[in-house]
Order: sequence, then C-alpha cells, then structure tokens
Amino acid sequence: MQHALEAGSVVAIVAGIIGYFVVLRRSSFAAHALSHIGFAGAAGAVLFGISPVYGLLLFTSVGGSSMAILSPRAAHRDVHIGTVLAFMLGLGVLFISLYTGYATEAYSILFGEILGISANDVLVTIVAALIILPVVALAYRPLLFSSIDEDVAEAKGIPTLFLGVLFMLLVAAATSIAVQVVGVLLIFSLMVTPAAIAQRLAKRPREVIMISVAIALIATWLGLLVSFFVFVSYPVSFFITTIVFSFYLIVRFIYPRINPAKSSQPSFPELK
Repeated sequence: MQHALEAGSVVAIVAGIIGYFVVLRRSSFAAHALSHIGFAGAAGAVLFGISPVYGLLLFTSVGGSSMAILSPRAAHRDVHIGTVLAFMLGLGVLFISLYTGYATEAYSILFGEILGISANDVLVTIVAALIILPVVALAYRPLLFSSIDEDVAEAKGIPTLFLGVLFMLLVAAATSIAVQVVGVLLIFSLMVTPAAIAQRLAKRPREVIMISVAIALIATWLGLLVSFFVFVSYPVSFFITTIVFSFYLIVRFIYPRINPAKSSQPSFPELK
C-alpha cells in the first residue's frame, strides 16, 4: 500500500501535467496509441525476463519519436500514428505468442496492478518524474505556444519539429509510468480525463494544470483507499476510472446548471 501511494501520487502528478498538453494539442489518439505500443514493449520485456517498465519506456519512446518525425504537424498525424501502432501491435502479438509464463503478467499490463508495485518500480517512477517535470518546466512556454497555434509558432522561429518530438517523448514516458497504475486499456482515466475536466473549470494554463493534477491525485488516492479498505477483491484501476469518470459527468452536466456563470466550454488558453 505504501508503494502504491508513492507511485500513484507521482503518476497522478505527471499524468495531470502532461495530460493538459495532450488535450490542448488534440493528441488523445497519440496517447492511446502509445499505451498500446507500450503493451507490446512490456510483453517483450516479460518474454526476456526483465521489468515491463523498461520495455514500456523503450517501445513508447521509439514509437512516439517515429510518429512525430513521420508527421511533423500534430493536426495531421492520425494516419502515421495508426501505421506505427499497427506495426508495434504486430510485435506485441508475436511476443505474447512466444511467452509461455503465467497470464497474470499480461493481465497486470493491460489493467494495471498498482498494489503489486515493488520498491524498484517506485524508484523508476520517481526517476522518470524527475526527468519529465524539469523538461516540461523548461519547454513550457514554447510548447504551450506551439500547442495553441503551430503555424504561428513556426513563423516566429520556434522549432516545432523538435518540440513535437520532445512532446511525444514526454507522453511516452508519462504513459509508461501511468500504465503501472491503470493499465494499457484504461490510460485515458489519468492521462486525458482530468485535463478535460480542468479545461471546463478554468482558462489560464497554470490553473488548468493544477486542477488536472488535483483531480488525478484525488481519484488515485480515493481509488486506493476504497479498494484496500472496502472492496478488497476488486481491482484498483476500476475505482480510479470510475471516480474520474464521475467527476467528468458532474462537471459536464451538473456543474453548468449549478453555476452557469463560472462554467465554461473548453477553449484555447491565453499565454499567461
């Protein structure tokens, strides 16, 4: 439980921050594809007897870089994302067919196994976060600018191709560590949904990011507590995704009726 709280908190912070740029750049499909690519990498790592996290990081990094290089424009990247995804999933099928161990390994990759995280996995998660967060801080303004209007940013001399590759690498790393908590199939619960909720509650980028992180943290902590103390036999990832989805429904349908003056539709932020 201690390892789960430590890793879950770190993952929630990273996913909440990176998720804002994922939503802003309309790259939800890319995050979804990277999670499945990560499954192929994790399956390969399990096949060769090493930690799935390393396979996740390797495959998502290579896949994300390939997507960004094949299509420099984020708005026209769907075809290239699908192409890379298909190839990587083919490798995943090969690895799974060659793997003769217990099915629980593949199950934990697909749906997450946060209560089974080891001390080494927590350390890897923290190290990844210590790399991701400073990079995001350094690239914050140009990344925000290029996310809002890529054409204008390129005209101003901002290296949009470099930022695109960097962003995909950040998403790859964030996806790899988030998979431990919610699994490949449920990655949207921490990577996209909190940011989508936050965009309806605030307009300034920093406020949106803070709300996104807070929602991800609350959902992770509540999911862990409910699963550990109340419904012991049920998976943690189910409660995390249910809590986040409930927040989204409240903000999407109930909050505008309660406080229509402060509720807002998702919109492009100001550079402040």
